[in-house]
Amino acid sequence: MSDLLSQDEIDALLRGMSESSLHEAISDQDKDVLGEIGNISMGTAATTLSILLNQKVSITTPIVSVLKWDELPKEFPVPYVAIKVVYKEGLDGVNLLVLKKEDVEIIADLMMGGSGSIEFSEELSELQLSAIQEAMNQMVGSASTSLSSMLNLKIDISPPEAFVIDFAQNAEEMIPELKRADEIVKVAFRMTIGDLIDSQIMQLIPVDFAKQLVNAMLNSTLSTSSVQEKSEPKTSAQESAKTIEKTVKSEQSKKQQTGASLQSFQPKKEEKSERVYNVSPVQFESFDEEEERRYPENIELILDVPLEITVELGRTQKLVREILEFSTGSIIELDKLAGEPVDILVNGKVIAKGEVVVIDESFGVRITDIVNPSNRL
Repeated sequence: MSDLLSQDEIDALLRGMSESSLHEAISDQDKDVLGEIGNISMGTAATTLSILLNQKVSITTPIVSVLKWDELPKEFPVPYVAIKVVYKEGLDGVNLLVLKKEDVEIIADLMMGGSGSIEFSEELSELQLSAIQEAMNQMVGSASTSLSSMLNLKIDISPPEAFVIDFAQNAEEMIPELKRADEIVKVAFRMTIGDLIDSQIMQLIPVDFAKQLVNAMLNSTLSTSSVQEKSEPKTSAQESAKTIEKTVKSEQSKKQQTGASLQSFQPKKEEKSERVYNVSPVQFESFDEEEERRYPENIELILDVPLEITVELGRTQKLVREILEFSTGSIIELDKLAGEPVDILVNGKVIAKGEVVVIDESFGVRITDIVNPSNRL
């Protein structure tokens, strides 16, 4: 009997070693930390997307798994839309967001002011890719801000790039960084948008970058714990993830504690004695301004999200033949009278009225009226 191994036995040993090293690369504790990072950052991104689409958006329930590059075509058998995010500062790596093509078409339609009830096409247009790229740009920006707060790092990313990807054909050309990594962490989230979408949005992260995220999170958690608790730092990844979650919710806890302390306060009873009291009518302050300034408790999560402000002088409608007759010097009559307040729009929504002023050599707008102050968000 020969002592040499057959090719089948060699292949089986290599597969066993590969699977063993794959499981050692990302432990269950690391998966818990990655899930917590994704849960918090995607929660912030969902808030931003909700504002953009004017729909209720929920991105929850992260499920973390580890894949080999060769397994991606089986996981994603049809063409998907990928958004590539490159980290330039604070972290060094690539993150890939993956969405179903049908979900992208609905989001793009909502971004362009539609209802989301559409007939799906075979291919995405450049306009649809631009719309989803802008939506993801806003989402990833707010998620990076949240991640920066969690890790106590200044994080900067390149503008996200959106493209259609087929993992069985052009994935190696589109995302060579993941091909070189070979081992990839997939974080899948359930995403619901109103009653239009109930699907998944997925993150694909190279294992090396995933380990970098875990180490940054643990280091941040340990330093926070040592300063606040002045005790021996915890090394468990699960405990570290829970500490981070508590830190993010600290402001809400402080407010609840303050409310409880006010409720528990009871004035001391005055001892019976002959005293003269000055009695006067009670005058209460007006709470109108306070009501206008009452924002959601988690508003700080999106304070750094950039919004586009537009001042609209007026509008009009013309026929195609009239537009074709335009030439240099043509005058277009608008639907507003001279001196009438102009509209101030934020991301296409009217929030205020104003009057045009001149500041040095530039135009400006002085706000004269706030439209629906309670609905500005």
